[in-house]
Amino acid sequence: MQYLNKLIPKLQKSAIDIDEFLLFLENQKSVFNDPQLEFELLLLNGFPIDIVKNDIVYKPTITDIKDQVFCVVDIETTAGKPSIGQIIELGAVKYKNGQIIDKFDQLVYCKEVPEQITKVTGITTDMLQDAPELRGVLEDFKTFLQDDIFVAHAIKFDYGFISESFKQYDLGELCNAKMCTIDLAKRVIESEKYGLKFLKELLDINIDNHHRAYSDALSSTIVLERCLKDLPDDIKTADELVKFSLSDNIINKKKKS
Repeated sequence: MQYLNKLIPKLQKSAIDIDEFLLFLENQKSVFNDPQLEFELLLLNGFPIDIVKNDIVYKPTITDIKDQVFCVVDIETTAGKPSIGQIIELGAVKYKNGQIIDKFDQLVYCKEVPEQITKVTGITTDMLQDAPELRGVLEDFKTFLQDDIFVAHAIKFDYGFISESFKQYDLGELCNAKMCTIDLAKRVIESEKYGLKFLKELLDINIDNHHRAYSDALSSTIVLERCLKDLPDDIKTADELVKFSLSDNIINKKKKS
């Protein structure tokens, strides 16, 4: 939904009257000609909005960080793009106010896992023969995710691959707010490198099975937790946190200057 690039900044500035919001949807190139149906589709796709006193509110702008649920996600795949490969494992951790409140950990059926993928992940073709089909796993994950903030280490890959996989199975697309733990760590943690393996060693994160989805999601959750403990005092809401993760306040850049 390309119009979200215009809609999100408007909502970040202030709430929008519901009639104005529906008029905005009516004027966009959208799936439906009916703005009410488009609104419902946004909600189904995890776009974090709510109706408050006849206004549409972008929930991250009014949600304190301690009250926000972050869904930290990692996937293992057979290729770099869903057009030539598929998800073979999906792991996620729901994190809120210092606590893990839920988890998702699922292998996915695949007819054949490439040898190089087995070498990296340890996932073999035999391990997946009794696993559920991808469509069902994606449906379950979408229900699990809801409208939480989607977090991942190198988020462009995980978010994009899952969203495109949703589209392949006519399950909509991802419209959740998102944040990358690499981006956030660069603004909070002083480090030579920001790959997950390096940060695990730096932060003494003792979780085995690197390049397995749930283990990497759990490691990324701990990176997120460490970052949240050292945020500047003026970062209060979930939206402020996401903006901070994309700001110019990079630690190593500051030191060089």
